[in-house]
Amino acid sequence: MRLAGKILLYFLSIGVAGYAVVAYTAFPIGSLVHPDMLRSFQAHRIEVYAHIFTSAVALLLGPLQFSQALRARKPALHRWLGRAYLGLGVLPGGLAGLLIARNAYGGMLSTLGFAALAIAWLYSGLRAYLAIRQRDIGTHRRWMIRNFALTLAAVTLRCYLPLSMLTAIPFEQAYPVIAWLCWVPNLLIAERWLRRSNPH
Repeated sequence: MRLAGKILLYFLSIGVAGYAVVAYTAFPIGSLVHPDMLRSFQAHRIEVYAHIFTSAVALLLGPLQFSQALRARKPALHRWLGRAYLGLGVLPGGLAGLLIARNAYGGMLSTLGFAALAIAWLYSGLRAYLAIRQRDIGTHRRWMIRNFALTLAAVTLRCYLPLSMLTAIPFEQAYPVIAWLCWVPNLLIAERWLRRSNPH
């Protein structure tokens, strides 16, 4: 990844994680979401808080896992950060996301989109963990790339939401589509990059 891409990745990951932490500590729960989502957020505040704060951990730690300098100079730190990324970020964040998906605004299409995201996030994290336990670094790396592409759904979601408002698409129509759009293209881009970097 080029320097500009790395800088953008860190900026977006840290920015969205920071925004989420501030938004859900400094303001009442649900106060910054669409009014139609307020009741659901208030009724499931434990799951929402768990998802937000653990996903912020994944966003903050994820980019560090792709630092070649860190892996080369401090491999023990890389391993501990990886454990924290998966154990404190992806695992609880994915489980909480799966619970939240049951009541996602926008009906069944939104529920299926966010539930599929949570399952894919948990599954790719598990595959990455199992691969490194078997010391299969290449497979571990590929699954971590897929997993972090899904972590970045938190970023792309927050890009599509204001974009849908600017295009005047009704929220009730846009949100179920965004439930899929926030992660499927990310995963496809990751797969394309993996194929190009390792065509065999």
